[in-house]
Amino acid sequence: MKITHFTYLVREYDEAIAWFTRVLGFALVEDSDLGGGKRWVLVEPDGGGVRLLLAKAVGEQADHIGRQGGGRVFLFSQTDDFARDHATFAARGVHFIEPPRHEAYGTVAVFEDLYGNRWDLIEPKG
Repeated sequence: MKITHFTYLVREYDEAIAWFTRVLGFALVEDSDLGGGKRWVLVEPDGGGVRLLLAKAVGEQADHIGRQGGGRVFLFSQTDDFARDHATFAARGVHFIEPPRHEAYGTVAVFEDLYGNRWDLIEPKG
C-alpha cells in the first residue's frame, strides 16, 4: 500500500491551481467537474510524488485553511538543487519566513504557501 494523494483545503480552486502550477511548478494532473460546485483537482510536484487533492473548503472547514499543520511545517518539498529552487521560488514571490540554514541533515528554509501553511524546502546531505 502507498499514499497517492491527500486533501489540501483551498478557498477557490482556480487561485490554488494557479499558485501551485505557476509558483511552485506543479503539474495539473486532473480537473474534473463533480457537479454542485465541486471539482476533483489533483496537482503533483515536478518529478512526481504524492499528489495534492485541492478541495474547496465549505462551512467550518474554511477555519482550517492555512492551518492544516497546526502552525508547524506541514509539507516537505525535497530538491536536488536548493540554491536553484530557492532562487526560483523567491523570484516567483514565495514568502520564506527564514533564511536558508545548514543542518546536519541538509540545507533547509521554511516558506509559506498562498494560505500560510508552512513548508520546508530541503536538500538532504549526501
